[in-house]
Amino acid sequence: MTEEQSITIRPGGPDDAKTVLRLLDGATAWLAARGRTGQWGTEPASTDPRRIAQADGWASGGGLHLAMRADRPVGALVVGAATDEVPPATEPELYVRLLVTDREHAGLGIGARLLEHAGELARSRGLGLLRVDCYGGDDRALVRFYEGCGFTATDSFTLARPGRDPWPGQLLIHRLG
Repeated sequence: MTEEQSITIRPGGPDDAKTVLRLLDGATAWLAARGRTGQWGTEPASTDPRRIAQADGWASGGGLHLAMRADRPVGALVVGAATDEVPPATEPELYVRLLVTDREHAGLGIGARLLEHAGELARSRGLGLLRVDCYGGDDRALVRFYEGCGFTATDSFTLARPGRDPWPGQLLIHRLG
């Protein structure tokens, strides 16, 4: 069995909000250690009331899925409706609201496997479009990751954030065959 095959995915639930926050905290620390603070800043999600409420909503909203390696959650995917910050879809879609992986398990294809799962969910609902937005700044490495997973960059956008630098975003689409 390959490392990627040892990753299973299970539905998340209300008890998994702390897991999502742990994954976000780890990813934020990993990014900050590499000087890549534009995406999620430097502060842990688990200390930010807005992010805590967001994680609680994701965990109780029915769209959370966790990648598991043995009994350990190593990634999280949230799917649902698109955010208000991006142009609306012109056809029915499934939207990736969050994708985060445990950086201790980098290189195992966890993010790609979660995106495959999102595609499977969309197909099972009769949907042919999967969309996601991501941080489009710095060297656009995250945009290239999604492109490597079959997505195509479409609209760029900028989010104004009072008291903070604007956030450069990139919308991407994946047509499901």
